[in-house]
Amino acid sequence: MTTQPRHDDERTRIREAMDRLLAGQPIASDGSLTVKTLAAEAGVHRMALMKRHADLKNHFYERVRNETPQVPESERKLRETVTQLKTTIKNQKAEIEELRQQVTRLTLASAVLTQRKETLPPPTLDGDNVIAFRPPIT
Repeated sequence: MTTQPRHDDERTRIREAMDRLLAGQPIASDGSLTVKTLAAEAGVHRMALMKRHADLKNHFYERVRNETPQVPESERKLRETVTQLKTTIKNQKAEIEELRQQVTRLTLASAVLTQRKETLPPPTLDGDNVIAFRPPIT
């Protein structure tokens, strides 16, 4: 049962660190509004913050969004990644559509050539249109 006071002490330190960071008065960190910085500012391990105190982490990010015009670094990076992925998807969709159209055109051209070959009369060997080859040199 000794873990409960330590647990409460961690939560208190996290809340105080949250207030300092949001006020722009960090003591033990660089002041950026990230979970890593919050953990450093509170003097707790980052994984403890992520696992045992996930509610405080979520509350921190909610406060960052509501109380500051600054977007958290992790959210900014995720938004950039999402934008890049959306661009990639858009380009790939355009390329797929272009390839589908090319397949359709090639299929039609193949059908036309096949039909033309079947409907053309066999070549005639009139004397007017025959060109003699030179005999091979031995």
